[in-house]
Amino acid sequence: MAAKQPRFTENFSANLTDIETFLGPHGRSAYRRLLDRLFDDAIPSLCRFPQSGRLFLAHIIKSAKARTLTKELRKLLGKEDDLREFVTDDYLMLYLVRRGQVILLAVKHHRQLSFDLKGFWSKE
Repeated sequence: MAAKQPRFTENFSANLTDIETFLGPHGRSAYRRLLDRLFDDAIPSLCRFPQSGRLFLAHIIKSAKARTLTKELRKLLGKEDDLREFVTDDYLMLYLVRRGQVILLAVKHHRQLSFDLKGFWSKE
């Protein structure tokens, strides 16, 4: 059975632009490698095997603020939704599996700060 096409959020696209800026002019080859790795390998693999990433909400939460944010996030997820993360090279992708479709939410270089998902959740 063929894998479903992934859905790219505006946030994911904006993150790619942010990574390009973050890497700067000397990081052009690294950015091209990232794009090749994502679109030739990682994303097609996730579409074929969507559960291959780690469960995002399985992390041990140590701060009160993170616990509060996690509770809010759980309220936004549907019963069958599966929020996962996938590491490839120096990058972490956050994605949602919803009704068998892979929805790419965010991608960050490991040295960048954090995910901001407000834009995605306010549109759903």
